[in-house]
Parts: sequence; structure tokens; C-alpha cells
Amino acid sequence: MKEVILTQEGLEELKQRLDYLIVYLREDVAKKLQHARELGDLSENAEYDAAKQEESQVAQEIKELEERIKNAKIIEKSGTNRVSIGHVVTVEYLGKLEEDEEAVMNVQIVGETEADYSKGKISNESPLGKALIGKKGGDIAIFANMHGGEERYKVIKIK
Repeated sequence: MKEVILTQEGLEELKQRLDYLIVYLREDVAKKLQHARELGDLSENAEYDAAKQEESQVAQEIKELEERIKNAKIIEKSGTNRVSIGHVVTVEYLGKLEEDEEAVMNVQIVGETEADYSKGKISNESPLGKALIGKKGGDIAIFANMHGGEERYKVIKIK
């Protein structure tokens, strides 16, 4: 598995999820399996089949999380004169907006594992993330959108 770029916060979230899966969810699935076994014939036992499938999914997620944690590279924020992974950047969209859209937004540049647009976390591999890396306050980040046009964002603040 390749290196997984994470903030310290992102690594802690992965560890918490892994802990939850191991301590609580795996035990819950084991109880479901035990209950399903007690129902009798396993060959036509839908509860048993569902519990086995859930057990497999939990085991797979545990394995994936362990690999991500093992291959984690924690990024440290550098100074705030240029955008890098870990920074929260205030940007202003310089294109046309709909009535209900805001021109100014805050985004945190994170590794792709940690990205979650609904939380304002964008991947350093995303078009906007790539365009912002290395920019300083006042610079314009430009990238091609999926429609063949151009998107422009002005860097307002880096922290």
C-alpha cells in the first residue's frame, strides 16, 4: 500500500474508528452470530448469513484501517506564507455564482484518505487542492473544471 498522507487529527480519527470496530462492533457481530447459531439449521438461516456477511465487512474494514495507520505519513503544517497540506485556506471564488452560493469559503488541504468536502476538507490531489498548493496570499489558483472551462480562486488567508 502506498503512503497515506494524514493530519494528526485524521490519524486520530482512523484510530478511533479502528478501536470502535475492534472493541464494540466485532463483539456485536459475534453476539449476532451466536444468536443465529442457536436458531438451528445454518443452511437456511438468513440471520446467520447476514451476520457472517457483516463479520466479513467488519474484518475487511479493520484490515484496511490497520494498513492506512501503518502507512500513515503525518504532515506538519509549515509556515503560513505558502499553502501546503494541513493548512486551512480562505479562498474567494472568482466565477459566476447562483443566488444562494457564497463566494468566500474555508477549505483545509488534507490527504485524499481524510478528504470530506462536507467538512471543508479537500484532497491535495483534487483539482482545487493541487491548484492551491504553493500559493501565497493574494495569488490566484486556476484549474480546468470537468466541463473544459476554467475555475479561479483567490487566496485570501492561510492558517
